[in-house]
Amino acid sequence: MRDLSSQLLTGRLAEVALDYARGLRTPADPRPASTVILLRDGSAGPEVYLLRRQQTMAFAAGMTVFPGGRVDATDATVADSWSGPAPEWFGERLGCSAETAAAYVAAAVRETFEESGVLLAGPSADSVVDDTTGADWEADRVALESRELGFSEFLHRRGLVLRADLLGPWAHWITPEFEPKRYDTAFFVAALPAGQVTRDVTSESDQVTWIRPADAVAAVDAGQVLMLPPTYVCCDELAAYDEVAAILDAAGERTIRTILPTVRIDGDRAYLETT
Repeated sequence: MRDLSSQLLTGRLAEVALDYARGLRTPADPRPASTVILLRDGSAGPEVYLLRRQQTMAFAAGMTVFPGGRVDATDATVADSWSGPAPEWFGERLGCSAETAAAYVAAAVRETFEESGVLLAGPSADSVVDDTTGADWEADRVALESRELGFSEFLHRRGLVLRADLLGPWAHWITPEFEPKRYDTAFFVAALPAGQVTRDVTSESDQVTWIRPADAVAAVDAGQVLMLPPTYVCCDELAAYDEVAAILDAAGERTIRTILPTVRIDGDRAYLETT
């Protein structure tokens, strides 16, 4: 495992970090976002679902990531389609208001559906949609992705409730201040619902895979895969568990600390510090 507590920045990131340290850049406000670590039990232990972002993406191009994205305005309007722990509980775990927490959870469910075809919602508080591969589901997924359809409207129209109880808060990271695009991101863990399958559907990625967390970490260490620190750290933490149920149990007891990496300048070199 790599030590990510201090990383030498190179290329564009180094240039941007040095400009920031010299007072040539003003920090952008971080936008709220959500990420879901989708899990399933494999023959050799838990596996995570990862996507490689297109090289043309403005943020994290070419990086291997979990499904996720920024919070949308309609994500804050799903209160009447909610099942599970109250937003206040999520807010206490993530260190934010109940309103912000509700938007994080809604964005997590929406983005997971948009980027993998997996929907953490069902017709009742104790059920989950068992198949989202039909043409009608795909039409709704595309409409959500293009923002032609709001998430609340989608849930109402289909008579679904968001299953917040299927999500476990896992981490909270904020993009470093020197980055031109910044996100305040809540990370959740969730098991792949029975009957559902992931699909390579999002236009934002060019490759998807199910992989053991330890193998993902090894691929990064070998220089075969690129990951941002939050994804790498989460994979490394998950490698310690033998089954998905244990990960979900751990999420219920886990203490979450907001991590905001900083920059250390040494001469003409910039280092990313994560403590």
